Amino acid sequence: MTKAEKVTFTIETLQKLYPTIPVPLDHKDPYTLLIAVLLSAQSTDVRVNKITPLLFAKADNPFDMVKMTPEEIREIIKPVGLSPMKSKGIYGLSKILIEKYDGQVPQELELLEQLPAVGHKTASVVVSQAFGIPAFPVDTHIHRLMYRWGFSNGKNVVQTEKDAKRLFPKELWNDLHLQIIWYGREYSPARGWDLEKDIITKKIGRKTVLNSYYKTKNPNS
Repeated sequence: MTKAEKVTFTIETLQKLYPTIPVPLDHKDPYTLLIAVLLSAQSTDVRVNKITPLLFAKADNPFDMVKMTPEEIREIIKPVGLSPMKSKGIYGLSKILIEKYDGQVPQELELLEQLPAVGHKTASVVVSQAFGIPAFPVDTHIHRLMYRWGFSNGKNVVQTEKDAKRLFPKELWNDLHLQIIWYGREYSPARGWDLEKDIITKKIGRKTVLNSYYKTKNPNS
């Protein structure tokens, strides 16, 4: 298969598997999505979705959030990890949103990246999922699968994002990045990987990945 054929096969397979695409993090507006994505750093969506209702019951907008102290925010979000940094970030960005943006979350990627504790990936998720602006946030699942599929060299997420944007049509970025995440979780995880179920990798995966898999499964062969 040519690379173009592999890309087409991947897109068509993902669209068949995920014709409707659930958003992993529970939220109701751009602000609550921003906070949820910030909390998800080095944590799981399941854990974040258990904590955000507790936090948002007290403050689901920047005006109420700054009524709490960073320490109070930290006590609520402790289970998601990195709570000292995240609590200061949540308080700090909420204050900036009030002072500079009338409490609204800006739609520009560059402005989002200037907010405390908001990196490129978090900003990309917000513009794509909250505002429908084409972006391709790369998490561990996308980074892993882009390498397994031979679409990127796996050196770093910056290069993986560039490769994804170059290979996939821009109008599909927002759907594809979510579809690949769900596919990675269900069919091509880092641990407990079963290639027989991983229909995309089995069909188009790079030879080094496939050979390594089979050697692991059959060490005496």
